[in-house]
Amino acid sequence: MIETFIVPLFNKERQIRVYLPKSYSSTAMRYPVLYMHDGQNVFNNHDAIGGVSLDLHDYLDEHAVDLIVVAIDQNPEGEERIHEYCPWTNGEFSVKLLGYQSSAGGKGKAYIDFVVQQLKPLIDRNYRSKADASYMAGISLGGLISVYAACMYPQVFKRVAGISSGFYRNQEEIEKLAVQADLSLLERVYLDCGTNEGRHDEEISKLALESNRRVYDILKGKVEDTRFQVIDNGEHHYEAFKKRIPEVLVSLIGARGKASAVSTVTNRAD
Repeated sequence: MIETFIVPLFNKERQIRVYLPKSYSSTAMRYPVLYMHDGQNVFNNHDAIGGVSLDLHDYLDEHAVDLIVVAIDQNPEGEERIHEYCPWTNGEFSVKLLGYQSSAGGKGKAYIDFVVQQLKPLIDRNYRSKADASYMAGISLGGLISVYAACMYPQVFKRVAGISSGFYRNQEEIEKLAVQADLSLLERVYLDCGTNEGRHDEEISKLALESNRRVYDILKGKVEDTRFQVIDNGEHHYEAFKKRIPEVLVSLIGARGKASAVSTVTNRAD
């Protein structure tokens, strides 16, 4: 079951989508909560930007996963998604991939503060959540802002996942933050990146993988259960992400189901 409600964010209305597990109405148990970004693309294709979603609710229902998922819609206007999912304005590494200097970004801190200070208390009041079992996952720039959230609030987001994370836009700053942050409370980190993120551009694919490896190399020295999957020929689009989401859930929360059969994941980069 998916419920929706509206909250104010950056002086505009923003839709929040909440998935409740199949057992929610028949038990009194409390559930861990997974916060996700790009909410339009989490559940239903007809709402998805680009027309393809993760269809995450279907997987969770099919395998009876006891998890609440809170999906926060993105603001699709102009560069607002970039502004909100980048804690800092774009740095020098981003020029290598973009081919130009961008001034986008900088609202990421306020966005995550909203999640921690306003949205999470609202969820904990209105749903049977486990207040001390909050996780976060995101795709592309959603991966960047998720790792940022874990570094800033490791006491809140105990597990984090980044799928084809767009660290490159804030490469220097996210590395610096990861080095400085006390991550002793983090339980688990999952990162992945395809070898063909740039599709027909080999240089972009190479730089995207380098960007993710650099962040992984820092995190693996600070969080014992840190995993980095290199996806053979993995591309940067939702058809590819949808195939990988079971493996992400296995790594993040142990929700097995069909995830063990995913064949696109080829190696763990230790």
